[in-house]
Amino acid sequence: MFAIRAAVAFDGERFRDDGATLLVEGDRIVGVEGAHHEPPADCSVTTYDGTLLPGLFDTHVHLVADGTPGGLERAPTLPPQELDEVITASLHRQAAAGVTTVRDLGDCGYRTLGHRDPVPGRPRVLSAGPPLTVPDGHCHFLGGAVEGPAAVEAAVAERAERQVDVVKVMASGGLLTPGTDVLGVQFSPDELALAVREAHRHGLPLVAHAHSLAGAWAASDAGVDGIEHVSCLTEEGVRTPEELLVRLAEQQVVLCPTLGTDPERTPSLELAPPPLRELAERLGVTPAEMPRKRAEQMTRVRAHGIVVVSGSDAGIAPAKDHGGVWRSVLDLLLADYSVAEALASATSVAARVCGVGHETGRLAAGLAADLLVADADLRADPDALGRPEAVWIRGKQVAGD
Repeated sequence: MFAIRAAVAFDGERFRDDGATLLVEGDRIVGVEGAHHEPPADCSVTTYDGTLLPGLFDTHVHLVADGTPGGLERAPTLPPQELDEVITASLHRQAAAGVTTVRDLGDCGYRTLGHRDPVPGRPRVLSAGPPLTVPDGHCHFLGGAVEGPAAVEAAVAERAERQVDVVKVMASGGLLTPGTDVLGVQFSPDELALAVREAHRHGLPLVAHAHSLAGAWAASDAGVDGIEHVSCLTEEGVRTPEELLVRLAEQQVVLCPTLGTDPERTPSLELAPPPLRELAERLGVTPAEMPRKRAEQMTRVRAHGIVVVSGSDAGIAPAKDHGGVWRSVLDLLLADYSVAEALASATSVAARVCGVGHETGRLAAGLAADLLVADADLRADPDALGRPEAVWIRGKQVAGD
């Protein structure tokens, strides 16, 4: 048994008034006491000046993509061994950043399912397999294209048979797949509703990718459990009607806005392909404007009490590399979320939404010792979330002395 002591501690839901002395045995937390608690004499104690908290979740990653331009599109061309090496490297980068659980929402060949078995020091993997899309639709190259109700039903059944953790459907087109309708809807209402019904029949949640406002409405109409991105793009730019927010709150739809980009690695719009550049300028979603618009949107989301989890879309580009979900968390602070609310979106709330709240996401006896120490008091210096001092996954230290 060993102990970790910190004067500042966030337990996944709130900051503890008395800090914490955490007792760990094997891969489990066996005790959570105040910072002044004295463990047994034979228990080694390591004391930190920063903030102790549960390891982070990144609820939207692409492990088969390495964070380089075109990495996601390149993944299906790699032989299995090389693809496994990319996945392993992605997980290592996530772990080094304090991420102890990832939810993969788009792989190829179901390759990430082979990385779900517990491995000491490796983040827990939840996987959707290849996302359902239409022929030539967003991310069709990942192998999840279907056409017609029978194909939709068969695709969901295949994912259930392979024991995925969640089903992912592309309700709208995407910015990274040229020729797709970013402002429209890819599936018919009947097909989307069928996918949701079939997923639920198999006991699986279903989340929908939706950059368009039309896609968000369609996902809501279909009864999805979660919406990814929810950018609400229209011909007039970002538009998030009050009626949509009211409905999402009533339906208890979980939103993952995939906030957070590395500003130092965000490419200039002038370097983007001409169609993408023209669309971004026309819609007012330039790198300078989009953060402000999303902050305004998320302020209203919070006011409606809609549940939000943090995910980064890791792997799709240099500005969205693995290990950057802390930026997604900090972006919520721009939308009037408190530090505790923002941290919960990547700890206890994410664990509950992902169906593993009984296993991780909080500092509580009996849960996995998935832990992170940031190098300062996060209440005063939230940026310290991006400066991990130590990380443990299932009781094994993977970063820090």
